[in-house]
Amino acid sequence: MQRPDWAPDTIDIERPSVARMYDYYLGGSHNFAADRAAAQAMVAAVPEAPLMAQANRAFLRRAVQFLAEAGVRQFLDIGSGIPTVGNVHEIAQRVDPECRVVYVDVDPVAVAHSWEILAGNDRATVVREDLRHPAAILGHPEVNRLLDFTQPVAVMIVAVLHFIPDADRPEEILRTLRAALAPGSYLVMSQASDDGRTATGERAEAEQVYRRTDSQLFIRSRAELTALFDGFELTDPGVVWVPQWRPETPEQAENAEQAVFLGGVGRLCG
Repeated sequence: MQRPDWAPDTIDIERPSVARMYDYYLGGSHNFAADRAAAQAMVAAVPEAPLMAQANRAFLRRAVQFLAEAGVRQFLDIGSGIPTVGNVHEIAQRVDPECRVVYVDVDPVAVAHSWEILAGNDRATVVREDLRHPAAILGHPEVNRLLDFTQPVAVMIVAVLHFIPDADRPEEILRTLRAALAPGSYLVMSQASDDGRTATGERAEAEQVYRRTDSQLFIRSRAELTALFDGFELTDPGVVWVPQWRPETPEQAENAEQAVFLGGVGRLCG
């Protein structure tokens, strides 16, 4: 496979990446044949996979709009992925150009293209780090250059948790992040779930596809995701299928379970 000019020399383009598969679901062009093959296998197992990615991205956009309109001016987007239409800084800075955004991702393609998009924007930056290392994220010089943790920060962990196994203790990761936040901060999370889904073998097939990638898949229930909001007060309507979270029109929430993702927004009270 020929390596395009935009692909860093350090990445294995023969091994699927979950970030680049997600880019493919969203109609992006920063993916390779191995990513497309894995994504197509996922669609064969779960036909709603592209809808899942689109609905999740729409949830992120609505959550950022809600938070910016509520007065939040700082955003930490962990697992931000390859940039596409409707990035956090675009939405937040449309509400207030003073909003500051830090993107965090472990995928070098995602980081490289984020740098390109953010060139000239002194209120947004990107760092290469892993959600599983929250202390490294919180201590990163670029994070601390742009964000003031004595003031409210919205932490976005969208479409990432299902790549974090229980063995990596996601509750401790979130506890570390929560401890660094000021009252009035927010946590936005979404997670793939098979609650209420009846397709025989669908979950096993999806997990098998992701075993070929750089990150395995770990499905969680609504109760498990809700528990990870410990210490945060959930805003209405709580943890729901992402199309049901403050939809712009009633029609957007129809057949919401097909989106596969559950999501919610919590506020840290003093």
